[in-house]
Amino acid sequence: MPDVLGYARVSTSDQDLEVQRRRLRDEAGAIRVFDDVISGKSFDRPGLNELIGFCRPGDIICVVRLDRLGRSLKELLETVDMFKARGLAFRSLEERLDTSSAAGELVFHVFGAIAHFERRLIVERTRDGIAAARARGKVPGRPTLDADKLASALKLIEAGVRPAQAAKQLGLGRSTLYRELAALKTEAPTTPALNAAE
Repeated sequence: MPDVLGYARVSTSDQDLEVQRRRLRDEAGAIRVFDDVISGKSFDRPGLNELIGFCRPGDIICVVRLDRLGRSLKELLETVDMFKARGLAFRSLEERLDTSSAAGELVFHVFGAIAHFERRLIVERTRDGIAAARARGKVPGRPTLDADKLASALKLIEAGVRPAQAAKQLGLGRSTLYRELAALKTEAPTTPALNAAE
């Protein structure tokens, strides 16, 4: 008989794991519950790693809700695929999903198709956006820096004007000017204009 093993996760220590633990034990019949107190954005989950190390092929990993296992469809699918590769089934109580059944396996295939469709849409929209920008005469990406404006900015800085003020007067981005100053300083640290910018 396969064992049911629970996984519970909360994002902060202020949240309570006990509700999830109780449901996993009482509703799913989990013989043991592993947990993490960690943001779903983090891929480093010691509790989940311990659970995977404890499982044997045929066991069922159960969560209360899908978002306890992954914060994105891509992450969720990758994790469940990893379970499958190890001979483990997956169950979610709220969504009534169970990959040990044919219906549950089908649902995850549908999820995978949706994720693939979404990725293709993003690629197509990006490609269409770039084509439309080019058609309007715009080149995607960071605009090239006007060499004359940079030279004028360096002269202003050498004359005692603060870099932020020089950027404003010449219509340059402040971060752009600071980036160029840093690059020039690396190349020629003794340049008076660059020393004045410090």
